[in-house]
Amino acid sequence: MEFKAIIDPKSRVLTDCAVVGVYENGDLGAAARNIDAQTGGLIKQLHTGGDFAAKTGDTLLLPRPAGAASARVLLVGLGSRTGFDRKQYRKALLSSAQALAKTGAANAVVYLALEAIAGVDVQYRARMVAEIFSAQGYKIPDLKSGAKPKPAKLTSVSVAAENARALKGAAMGLKIGAAIGSAMAMSRDLANLPPNICTPIYIGQRAESLAKEWPRIKTKVIDQNGIKALKMGAFLAVTQGSAQPPRLIVCEYHGAKKASAPICLVGKGITFDSGGISLKEPPAMDEMKFDMSGAATVLGAMRAAAELALPINMVVIIAACENMPSGGAIKPSDIVTSMSGQTVEILNTDAEGRLVLCDAITYGRRYKPAAVIDVATLTGACVVALGHHLSGLMSNDEALAAELASAGIRADDRAWRMPIADEYVDQLKSNFADLANVGGREGGACTAASFLSKFAANLAWAHLDVAGTAWLGGSQKGSTGRPIPLLVDFLVNRARSR
Repeated sequence: MEFKAIIDPKSRVLTDCAVVGVYENGDLGAAARNIDAQTGGLIKQLHTGGDFAAKTGDTLLLPRPAGAASARVLLVGLGSRTGFDRKQYRKALLSSAQALAKTGAANAVVYLALEAIAGVDVQYRARMVAEIFSAQGYKIPDLKSGAKPKPAKLTSVSVAAENARALKGAAMGLKIGAAIGSAMAMSRDLANLPPNICTPIYIGQRAESLAKEWPRIKTKVIDQNGIKALKMGAFLAVTQGSAQPPRLIVCEYHGAKKASAPICLVGKGITFDSGGISLKEPPAMDEMKFDMSGAATVLGAMRAAAELALPINMVVIIAACENMPSGGAIKPSDIVTSMSGQTVEILNTDAEGRLVLCDAITYGRRYKPAAVIDVATLTGACVVALGHHLSGLMSNDEALAAELASAGIRADDRAWRMPIADEYVDQLKSNFADLANVGGREGGACTAASFLSKFAANLAWAHLDVAGTAWLGGSQKGSTGRPIPLLVDFLVNRARSR
């Protein structure tokens, strides 16, 4: 979808549909006032006559209103003006996108970004238009044998600005929002594909195609022999029960001077997690194709950085493999040696994510990164703690943790700080190795992050546990694309602070 910013304070642009906001109590938004005057008071008549209550997210389509420049006018409820905030704004945008998709409009002008929101500038308001309309237009990869759905008619969305200064901010917001939308679509495509298609080899191929699309990205895919040569014993232990060969995928993005330390993003890429010998229960095991969502996220974040040409350096490291039971699979009580030299006793083969991540984090040290952020659908315990609303955030660096938490708030993709501490590491003590890979049920998300912290010593490191936020189950089953909005916001603001 194409997004652009225009100056149109009088709401006179010719378009298939003008999207205007109406508050409760007959309080018209800026563009609604203009169109109401053009149509002889039609909008006020509809409101006072009880045809449009203007509750947040309400919509009413007016086809071919006499006097209006647009072929259609879509009224969108904004609720109370005094209570109009970013949450109401997002809800109004979502309703707008859903309603427009049901019309024959090929293009539209969204005037909602003209409405003031406390503490929110026009760049953010425009960014949310591009992000939400992109997400609403996303379609799951179609592998059904029936007739294919027709492509969406809506292909162009403009955001109206009051003046040249606002136009500049809106244009930048749309650029960021569109990049986030493209990154989320790529991430969701990867995560939604079935595991017999989205294998470790397939993810490597997608990473290579990303490098072909964006010249600033360089991709290297390391096969099983290369992984053995790196002495990644923890990573190799996870994959040894599968017939699918593993891949260590390394992408570098160069947007700044070579001497500039990169941001290193590490993604968990378990393309299917059966639990191994510690087999998961069958209900919802099909959702374990989403266990590579961390890998999909970091690839998407790099794509967004390239699209925005951010003046930073980045490295993405993905440890991709399956976790399967077989005669050659790892067993509880096996001991493996990680790339760092630390030994790990496997007490539960279903705690495999931390094993692939610990070697990937160690590999990242060779880049002398400014920060390392790993993203993983790591623990069910994080879902128990935070539900499906917030991602878990653990870090050994206060400044980095604060940056990520702030990015999540700005992006409406929040993460909640959770602790790592020596007490949690103590739960991981083993009589036979340096560490055990689990420490009991209590504080499971914190013990998992504390395990990783032992491989991130002397790094500015943070861990995002997205087990509750990366996908939805039930009738809405599918990838959400989170936490790409958080990560891209973090990267954009890192680039600005340089």
